[in-house]
Amino acid sequence: MSIKFYRLKDPFGCFSNFSKHPILFDGISWATSEHYFQAQKYIGTERYLKIAYAATPKLAAELGRDRSLPIRSDWEQVKDAIMKKAVIAKMQQHPEVLKKLMDTGEEEIIEDSPIDYYWGCGADGTGKNMLGKILMEVREEYKTERMDLFHG
Repeated sequence: MSIKFYRLKDPFGCFSNFSKHPILFDGISWATSEHYFQAQKYIGTERYLKIAYAATPKLAAELGRDRSLPIRSDWEQVKDAIMKKAVIAKMQQHPEVLKKLMDTGEEEIIEDSPIDYYWGCGADGTGKNMLGKILMEVREEYKTERMDLFHG
């Protein structure tokens, strides 16, 4: 069996980057991990702060996906690491979300997005599901870390 999430009202909606779990990074309280992630495309520009303080995660995503301004040149190389950094911060700063993640055991976690074929599974299930994979990777790292606490 697998655990799917997409909508915030889903049982595992807290795994969504749009969930209202602020993260503190770089002296900014980001309303959602989506705000943080999208802003990283524009470090050192006015767009960075515009995304940081966007009223909603949807607006942050729209601003981040708008290509009227150039994004950082290394984005394709760093985006997965930035997403993982955001997920780890969310888990560290919201123990209830971490508990929900740990309670998934060994289940496969899938972002059931009908439109996103990179971060989600896409409409036909052929997407890369990178957000689901990052969540499972972070879950495994926490399990290993916990084991080290008991056996270290």
